[in-house]
Amino acid sequence: MEYIKKLSRFIIPYKKYAYLNIFFNVLYALFSTLGMVSLMPMINVLFGENEKRTIKPIWKGLNSLDDLGNIKPYLEDSLNYFITTTSDEFGPQHALMYMIILIISIFLFKNVFNYLALYFITYLRNGVLKDIRNEVYNKVITLPISYYSEKKKGDVIARISGDVNEVQNSLLAILELIVKEPLTILFSIIAMFMISSKLTLFVFIFIPISGFIISLIGKKLKTHSAKVQNEQGVFLSTLEETLSGLKVIKGFNAEPVFNNKFQESTTRFFNFTNTLAHRQNLASPTSEFLGIATISILLWYGGGMVLVEKTLSGGAFIGYMALAYTILTPAKSISKASYKVKSGNASADRILEILNTESPLKDIENAIEKNTFDTAISIKNISFKYEDDYVLKNFSLEIPKGKTIALVGQSGSGKSTIANLLTRFYDINEGSISIDGKDIRNLKKESVRGLMGLVTQDSILFNDTIKNNIKLSTQNATDEEVLEAAKIANAYEFIKDLPKGFDTNIGDGGGKLSGGQKQRLSIARAVLKNPPIMILDEATSALDTESEKLVQVALENMMKNRTSVVIAHRLSTIKKADIIIVMKKGEIIEQGNHADLLAKGGMYKRLVEMQSIA
Repeated sequence: MEYIKKLSRFIIPYKKYAYLNIFFNVLYALFSTLGMVSLMPMINVLFGENEKRTIKPIWKGLNSLDDLGNIKPYLEDSLNYFITTTSDEFGPQHALMYMIILIISIFLFKNVFNYLALYFITYLRNGVLKDIRNEVYNKVITLPISYYSEKKKGDVIARISGDVNEVQNSLLAILELIVKEPLTILFSIIAMFMISSKLTLFVFIFIPISGFIISLIGKKLKTHSAKVQNEQGVFLSTLEETLSGLKVIKGFNAEPVFNNKFQESTTRFFNFTNTLAHRQNLASPTSEFLGIATISILLWYGGGMVLVEKTLSGGAFIGYMALAYTILTPAKSISKASYKVKSGNASADRILEILNTESPLKDIENAIEKNTFDTAISIKNISFKYEDDYVLKNFSLEIPKGKTIALVGQSGSGKSTIANLLTRFYDINEGSISIDGKDIRNLKKESVRGLMGLVTQDSILFNDTIKNNIKLSTQNATDEEVLEAAKIANAYEFIKDLPKGFDTNIGDGGGKLSGGQKQRLSIARAVLKNPPIMILDEATSALDTESEKLVQVALENMMKNRTSVVIAHRLSTIKKADIIIVMKKGEIIEQGNHADLLAKGGMYKRLVEMQSIA
């Protein structure tokens, strides 16, 4: 039941399907037992063993619990009366035909109820599957970027695909485990008691022994299943890295390295799945053998009751054996289902690990909605570290509205970290960042990011049309607005020459476009969003000279009348900035405009001379 508790919030919306499944499973179990019991009168008719009954029995009713014992003799007498009168009037073969029709009808209803039970459980399984996937995906996109610096993306993909499928399969198993098969066994045992309590008590001596042996096989199954799921995450991560870095792998002739890495993972997966499968496969033959062993003992002991003691009729004994054999199938199903549940339990734990991860960047209660930028961004005495060492130390900066602030310095000086903190991809360790005097930790993340447009060094585009990539954050934009944004970003000049214009699909990651074209699409996307604050994180550093000039014009067009924070390696792109901040090891060592900093003859001048732009 612990497994059900873990997934209860996903199951509750579909509980009506669970109830319907349980209802029809009860009927299925009941008719399964009746099907076996109905063989007894047919055999008795065939061999003439039924007691002759010419007087119709009278039902005396249920006035007390003691009267429950009258049900069995009343049913037997009624059946014997029907068979006797039918045989006397129409002949034994006519009575046999009625018995056959009865059996066919019972088995028809049994299978109809089985279908209806499976029909309704389908909605439960697939609904839970959909909801878990949706919630995991929602969690994946809401967790902070820092979470994915520790987790492998392939492992996350494995959890949202393989683990969720495992949970879906185990949901059917658990309903079989707690309803369908146990009820089939229970009804069969009740019928067996009614036929012969002595023989049934004898059978019960062997049930605990069988259960103990089967439980030994199931031990450590959850551990083996977890190893399989974890290893699946490893080779999916390798696959994801391979597809992302295929150019580098081929360029460095590193195919054998990654091939070996992938094969080592799949070999471990092969070994883990074999161990898991061996344990699972052992369940069915073991339970069947133990069942047949029990049947054999029944044949010996029950045969004595028929042949020697004469306390049991041949028809009753054959019906009893049929019931005993009927128990074998649900017993095997239960053993299989228990293994599926253990496997699903391991998968559920891996899924819930993601779902239960608390985001350190959650909005506070009653977080403020802010839709305008009026005065300035204030960074006051902030310190920040990703792991152990501080990347920024006691850093302060004022960014007035309408000004362009440029951050320059060597790699690792903390420039891009400023961009990550302004957009609240991470939270600072000390100090404060505020917009118009309001600490961004007290604002809704969505509204903070809504005030900002971001253009990064890596142009992140999606396998979709140019239009849809530009409209990413502005879904209700008109075609005219998209066209205007493309013109401002200097992108329209190449878009108009494409076969389908704005409806051209750009491939995975924009692979059909050049670096400069991708960057101009990124700028068009930011222009269409029309935010009051622009953050440009080394937006031209990966471009050739010609593309850089086109992109730089686009950037200048975009930054007009906006507050801009520009992070640059190429100093030619920030000569017109209002304030240039020179950073080193997380601290400000110089600041001023281009002319002032050149006049100081400090680090900025040395950087300019190195790039020969003065």
